[in-house]
Amino acid sequence: MEKTHAPGTSHAVRALLRVSFDIRDNEFFTLLGPSGCGKTTVLRLIAGFEATAQGEIRPFGERLGSLPPHRRLIDTVFQHYAFSGQPEPIGRSLMPTLKNYDPEGLRQADLDHCIHPWTDFADWTRTGSTIMVRGEGAHVWDAEGNRFIDGMGGLWFANVGFGRRELIDAATRQLGALPQYSYFTNLGNPPATDLAARLAELAPGGLNHVFYSTGGSVANDTAVRIAHYYFDNLGRPSKRLIISRHNAYHGSTFLTAALSGKMGDKPGFRFPEGLVHHISEANCYRMPDGVDGEAAYCDFLVDEFGRKVADLGADNVACFFAEPIMGAGGVLVAPAGYHRRMKEVCEAHDILYVSDEVVTAFGRLGHFFASEDRFDVVPDILVTAKGITSGYMPLGATIVSDEVFDGLSRPRADGAIFSHGFTYSGHAVACAVALANIALMEREDICGTVRRTGPYFLERLKTLGELPIVGDVRGSHFMLCVELVRDRETKEPFPEAIAIGKRVDLHAQARGLIVRPIGNLCVLSPALTLTTDEIDRIVAILGDSIEATISDLDREGAAGS
Repeated sequence: MEKTHAPGTSHAVRALLRVSFDIRDNEFFTLLGPSGCGKTTVLRLIAGFEATAQGEIRPFGERLGSLPPHRRLIDTVFQHYAFSGQPEPIGRSLMPTLKNYDPEGLRQADLDHCIHPWTDFADWTRTGSTIMVRGEGAHVWDAEGNRFIDGMGGLWFANVGFGRRELIDAATRQLGALPQYSYFTNLGNPPATDLAARLAELAPGGLNHVFYSTGGSVANDTAVRIAHYYFDNLGRPSKRLIISRHNAYHGSTFLTAALSGKMGDKPGFRFPEGLVHHISEANCYRMPDGVDGEAAYCDFLVDEFGRKVADLGADNVACFFAEPIMGAGGVLVAPAGYHRRMKEVCEAHDILYVSDEVVTAFGRLGHFFASEDRFDVVPDILVTAKGITSGYMPLGATIVSDEVFDGLSRPRADGAIFSHGFTYSGHAVACAVALANIALMEREDICGTVRRTGPYFLERLKTLGELPIVGDVRGSHFMLCVELVRDRETKEPFPEAIAIGKRVDLHAQARGLIVRPIGNLCVLSPALTLTTDEIDRIVAILGDSIEATISDLDREGAAGS
């Protein structure tokens, strides 16, 4: 948005803003003026009318004639001269909305009634929540009109960005036809059928069979239930145990929380005992003492896996779970060849390899699926969610190989059936949006864009390695992370009480960027449509925010080395 003082008026503000909004007949449109100006202008828009005498709405520079009788997205440049008072602070906008939000009222209602995921109740009751009300492209706005670059992509999911009309229209059309119906037994719907066929085309190898759920947690939970039923059908009921990795994140259901290996998420909860066993994560920044180089580290990790299988007994192990790049556990990229060699161990012991692509699929690493194209492994089961609809609808998918499906679908002598599923399995609207999302990604070659732009993103982010508390910058393409340390030589982390990642995030938010703080980490997973200019802006803000945090620590005497 460009703001200048209008000629001849010392404090009047002229605001130019390109906006998108929906209008239907007889709706009221409210424009919120600058903070402290003491005036709010209300424009009443009715079909055939333009605006008030103090301003006018001009779509694409033309005068607005009559509105169509149906709701329509209109892209406009709004020019207004009526405000008095000083210009707004940087980071605030004259964002028009179709509703007057009461930020403080929303904050209080949220405190009174909402329970958020991963809530630190002591901190939350003191600060409350930031209520987001609008998104467009790679940006979001809060209820107070503050605009942010969404550096965390909603939560790893806003792959094509916000406000994509193709996805909104796909949902609207399907809502009008059939929003959802039972998907149990012999019932189905066209979007779910068409999407399963498209996923089979896109997925590697013989991954041709799709089970739908509503998100990554239940999709991973489903993978375990499929593995158990599969081996039971083959007459090998002892193969029940699951091997996962320390610092992995596979979900938040009772079972997938046990699969996950982040110790910070464990206190206060109980988990099934003896079912899940963990081995080391692949953390090339923090390799064990005595391990020299990534090739030796890969040998170390594969040997550890083999020993774990031997300790548990191969006849007792059903499956191994791995994210191609570990996400919430630190954006950890394994050494070259790691996934292929872990799959070889699985094959040698008839253990199902489950690739958790909830984050890495649908373009985040430059491919619809990363397992084979980036890491040379064709899993037995592949799990996806998030980017499958770019977050426009909740949807998860567990995709299994022909071999697994053949074992799963064998009739049983006892007449038992695969009694697993959800009310919203195969949700018609969610599947329609996923199909539109895939079509949009193919039409705009978003995966190709990520392959071209991603290396630039990592290169620019690595320039922050010059800052004294930056220990490591890592990741791939649009899945990146900065690890902050108290001592670069020893890699000593900051004490948890300092909340270093959260400090950087708060400084970044004040500058118009949201990053995801996870302990000592600042994680970035923005929309895949970013331009190089937007990437430069993200890196500049994050660098300034880290420097501001260093200044805070110096004042507090907490910076360390």
